[in-house]
Amino acid sequence: MTESVRHVCGISGGKDSSALAVHMRDRVPGMEYFFCDTGAELPETYEYLNKLEVVLGKPIARLNADRGFDHWFEVYRGTLPSPQVRWCTRQMKIKPLEEWLGDDVSVSYVAIRADESSRTGYVSTKPNITTVFPFIEDDVDHAGVLRILDEAGVGLPEYYEWRTRSGCYFCFYQRKAEWVGLSERHPELFARAVAIESKVLTDASGAGDVSYQDNAMKGRDFTWSQGETLVELIGRKDEIMARHDLAMERAKTTRRNIPLVEVLADALDDDDDSAACAVCAL
Repeated sequence: MTESVRHVCGISGGKDSSALAVHMRDRVPGMEYFFCDTGAELPETYEYLNKLEVVLGKPIARLNADRGFDHWFEVYRGTLPSPQVRWCTRQMKIKPLEEWLGDDVSVSYVAIRADESSRTGYVSTKPNITTVFPFIEDDVDHAGVLRILDEAGVGLPEYYEWRTRSGCYFCFYQRKAEWVGLSERHPELFARAVAIESKVLTDASGAGDVSYQDNAMKGRDFTWSQGETLVELIGRKDEIMARHDLAMERAKTTRRNIPLVEVLADALDDDDDSAACAVCAL
């Protein structure tokens, strides 16, 4: 008897993984689509997933809904995830996927584009999971991704108007201008991110407030954005956006006739702290 093989495609809510899902829709009729729900996604992400389900003609399995960020935040005793300690990726992305697949022989389709073939996505170390990269095999680049989404009638998620990465609303990989964007587009979510950060700062200082001056406490271990609290960041809002606007103008001048999302990406790169998580942001 031939052992059945599961074919799975993860969707982060970003353009690349969404385009890959559409790209593989008719190539692998038995494809299973999944989304690792942290419980802290942007409203635009959930809306976009609903649109994708219509285009794909089948549901997108939501993994991890019963154990989101709040659960793991308690498990890790109030430690914020960071590039050095990415417990969010491990516990809310990789672990739920591997539990969902179990010991089934599976092929995982990952949305690394042909123009970023040196980038590393999620590759399981489990022997029953094989990872493939269709965009590299089919020579689909950034322009190809946008074309796939446009031709499918799904377009881009609305958050691309101000942010170029999918992921949690408080993702520590956000650039400064994106934090400002969150505060303007979703002030209630920004307030939640401030509250989480304030709790960590308070616990770390042992004091009743977070207005102390110990700069050693203002690193990635205790703040969402490198080198400053969100309260301090939003206090520099005008400065941050003035620099961002200049970067946008420079990007438009340097690269003419390109989609707005690419102009935004170029401008935000000037304010970038680090490369995005390839598991969350594809």
